[in-house]
Amino acid sequence: MTTVGSDPEVTAAGSSVTVEADGRTGLLGRIVSGRATPDSVWLLLLASGLLLLGLVMTFSASFVQSTADTGDAFDVFGRQAFWAFLGLPVAFVATVVDYRRWRMLALPALVLTLLAMALVLVVGEEVNGAKRWFALGPVSIQPAEIVKLTLPLWTAHVLASKWRSIDRGGVIDLLLPAAPVIVVAGVLVAMGPDLESAVLVMAIGGTALFVAGLPLRIVGVMGILAGLFAWYEVASKPYRLGRLAAWLDPTAYADTYGYQTTQGFIALGSGGFFGVGLGQGRGKWLYVPNAHTDFIYAIIGEELGLLGALLVLIAFAGFAWLGIRIASRSTDVFGRLLAASVTAWLILQASINMSSVVGLLPVTGVTLPLVSFGGSSLVITMAGVGLLASVARHGRVPAPSARPVEDGASLDG
Repeated sequence: MTTVGSDPEVTAAGSSVTVEADGRTGLLGRIVSGRATPDSVWLLLLASGLLLLGLVMTFSASFVQSTADTGDAFDVFGRQAFWAFLGLPVAFVATVVDYRRWRMLALPALVLTLLAMALVLVVGEEVNGAKRWFALGPVSIQPAEIVKLTLPLWTAHVLASKWRSIDRGGVIDLLLPAAPVIVVAGVLVAMGPDLESAVLVMAIGGTALFVAGLPLRIVGVMGILAGLFAWYEVASKPYRLGRLAAWLDPTAYADTYGYQTTQGFIALGSGGFFGVGLGQGRGKWLYVPNAHTDFIYAIIGEELGLLGALLVLIAFAGFAWLGIRIASRSTDVFGRLLAASVTAWLILQASINMSSVVGLLPVTGVTLPLVSFGGSSLVITMAGVGLLASVARHGRVPAPSARPVEDGASLDG
């Protein structure tokens, strides 16, 4: 069975929380842990760049809709800026605090999230036939976004706690209780109804199981069961069948289910290589639905062109590369599983969003992390980035390799 590692340091860290001494004293020393590494710095730079791009593009993509809805061109942008400002201290704390300290909160955080996900189905605010949000005055909170963080935190914790048995091939310990909880979380999201996010949530949780060494035959069985569940959910809802048909032939449904896809194609095609210019796009003039949320990538392609769209794609590819390297350099099982799960969350969500915009997948309604307007989901995403950076701050930093000796040169000069 392929595992994430079984060296003594990693195995011992699977069942206890250790805090490194880094020479700091006083209150700062008790809060700040770890040290800046190239991985953590590059990760935060990429995240900051995507966040800034998101703020700029959120305003550009939303000011027409905001003006039409409220008379204030800055309404959506102002709310996004508020959530980004709120997320900065959250991301900072998640970055500088030792990620292992959050293990004690993993179980209560997940339990509260699952309870909130069940409660929102009963008393949540209904929007377009879906109950996914708690309306707290001007603020709306979506529990399905919070579980994207609490589920990998808990899954990594419970697997690390039983790592000695799992590392010896204990498949039952690997599956229980993690797999049933992952399924429960996915079903609660699907009841929203939100099939796309349900699949994403189960994939996030399943990543930790896969990285921990889940046999491929079980992965295959779970994949088949998930596929059957997804097909049942699609076949039982006419609008989902309509989206599927529109994905296969968008122009045939250009005035109904394929309208958003078709308008997105027009926006992307209008951008050319360099784009029509920031703020100059026409798709946001009430042509592209949800231009500032799940279809913001189409507005990026129109205004910043193929070049801008490729840069966003490259940024997320860099995110994936950094996340994999951070996980591989973690010094404990919990850190490796947490880093892998958070990386899977951000990259899978970004891939689903961009793929649906360019037509590789049906329209999903999944937003682009750090870029789309997202409210509370932006704060949760920033917290996830902070946790990933914290794992990087405590990871191994490879020693610089020795300079190779040139042919014919003597080792002693």
